[in-house]
Amino acid sequence: MEEKTVHVPGISCGHCVMTIEREVGELPGVTSVKANQALKNVTVRWNEPATWEAVQETLAELGFPPAG
Repeated sequence: MEEKTVHVPGISCGHCVMTIEREVGELPGVTSVKANQALKNVTVRWNEPATWEAVQETLAELGFPPAG
């Protein structure tokens, strides 16, 4: 299992958190997604077949690209 936390400056409300957690959580292999509005970060845990690239792509498609 892999885990990564990234800063996502576009998180501004509870709806953003729900959208990120729902959509990223639907990726095959993703086991956990926690978005934090106050810290503006997202922590994702995944196994294969998920990849970090797929997670980043999904966040960007949702309008929440990770910073850095």
